[in-house]
Amino acid sequence: MALYRRVLHLGRLPQFQPPVASSSTTSATPHLSPPTSPLLTPSRPFAFSSSAPRVEPPLRVLPSGSARDDSFSRRWDLKLYSTVGAVLVGQAAIFLGLCNDSAWAQDDSVGLGATRNEQAEENATGLQRIEDGSVVSNEHTVKWRIFTDNARDFLLKRNLDEAEKFFQAALHEAKEGFGLRDPHVASALNNLAEFYRLKKEYERAELLYLEAIEILEASFESDDIRVGTALHSLGICYHLQRKFALAQTCYERALKIEGRVMGVGHPEYASTIYLLGKVLSQQGKDAEALIEESIRILEEAGLGESPTCMQRMRYLSMELIKSNRLAEAENWQRKILHNLELSKGWDSLDTTNAAELLTLTLQTMGKLKESEELLERCLEVRKKILFEDHFQVAVTLVHLARLTMLNFISDKEGSDLARSKLVRARLLLNDSTRITEGILYDSRKDLNKLNNGRTTDRDKIAATCALLQALEVAGLIESGMKNMLPPGEQDLYPVELALNKSISLYKEPHTRKFVSKALKDEYVRCLRRLTGIVQSNFNVSEALTLQGLLAEAQQIIEEIGEESN
Repeated sequence: MALYRRVLHLGRLPQFQPPVASSSTTSATPHLSPPTSPLLTPSRPFAFSSSAPRVEPPLRVLPSGSARDDSFSRRWDLKLYSTVGAVLVGQAAIFLGLCNDSAWAQDDSVGLGATRNEQAEENATGLQRIEDGSVVSNEHTVKWRIFTDNARDFLLKRNLDEAEKFFQAALHEAKEGFGLRDPHVASALNNLAEFYRLKKEYERAELLYLEAIEILEASFESDDIRVGTALHSLGICYHLQRKFALAQTCYERALKIEGRVMGVGHPEYASTIYLLGKVLSQQGKDAEALIEESIRILEEAGLGESPTCMQRMRYLSMELIKSNRLAEAENWQRKILHNLELSKGWDSLDTTNAAELLTLTLQTMGKLKESEELLERCLEVRKKILFEDHFQVAVTLVHLARLTMLNFISDKEGSDLARSKLVRARLLLNDSTRITEGILYDSRKDLNKLNNGRTTDRDKIAATCALLQALEVAGLIESGMKNMLPPGEQDLYPVELALNKSISLYKEPHTRKFVSKALKDEYVRCLRRLTGIVQSNFNVSEALTLQGLLAEAQQIIEEIGEESN
């Protein structure tokens, strides 16, 4: 049945041609512009005349929810139990996802008056009608609304079992009260589908989405905006499952509908273009033009300095880096930093994050002096806003240590100056390692500094990542130091210590799960770099301890590789 529905609803793919952007607004080198208005989350217009494609304001329009969240995968992992949102679709409340600021729309379509014939019919059938003759209220529809509200309340309380029961009960009452093929049933199906999507029960969610789309297409038209919204939600469901081809099909169909109804300059249209670009990129296809187009639309709508637009610029810059278009990536990152400097100033973590991202691109391009100046400023601001032992401070210290090592490599001056740079890099790494190990291992007193006495998994993952990077850079520094010292002064202990710490990290139960789930590549890269440094620069045959560490490291690399397979 699932396969049949996919073929039925996704096979009708029209050829999507993205609009050609004007050269003045989509050039590779972005212009710098002053900040305008803050981000206003666009609500999705849903009350439409059946005979005209124009957009009319719906009753109680609410934020569109996480179906429009550009970073849905990451945010849903962090905020699984946020508020549920819905808007009215004709006479049906269609679920639009879970969002931090959304609320539930009540069914406001109950008629306030009726003709005498209609009143007589109501008395005979027990149904209440509004002027267009749509059935909107009876015993079951009242229960439908109540059960939906109850489901929302239990979801907010993180009582998933009870929430699921009420979502299912609401679906049953919608079918009883409105009929099996009514848009209200599509609303209940979408609610339940979103619930399962948040629980990562994607196959169950997919079937419900497909059934809702069937009903909406039968009730309206296949190119109706309500169908487009449901297709968008289904596309996200496929996207999260990494079913990229199916997600692409859903986004393209939704985009065609949105372009016709809302216009190609609407922020919601831009959101779908962005997600389509992401799914194309994840299939190894060119996506920069689509992402740039989504940014252009937001800028023309006055949202160019919004967090959403900043996020898309960051993503575009990373795509350009992957394509080795570093100069273009640098321009976008400078634009992000410029906008944040104007809107938030330098005493902002958002500004320091943007600056740090730019420094990494500058390092790759060999612009080391400017990169160092920006990193020093980031370090100062983070110590001021956070505290000196915060993991973000540790991350900046690692970047500074790596940059100092790069300066050493490019230094053409005497050995004393070069050695002083390596010594400084060592000190920076020691501070970073101390901070990250304090987060991962130290006493409860130290952990109380984070999150009012609670270190989150996100903090620990970031600290683990920073520690792995610090150990990797430490090995590189010791390799450089060895080459500057005479044979009698060379010391194996620092690189041996770095390798031992990286191996011990994997053996810790509270950090191994982070390595296995989120940091496999980071961990393998660290181990391979350290083992390569040891084998290339030191006489392993004379150090039994190093031989044992190398064997353990190789075993862990193979184990992680097997887990990945």
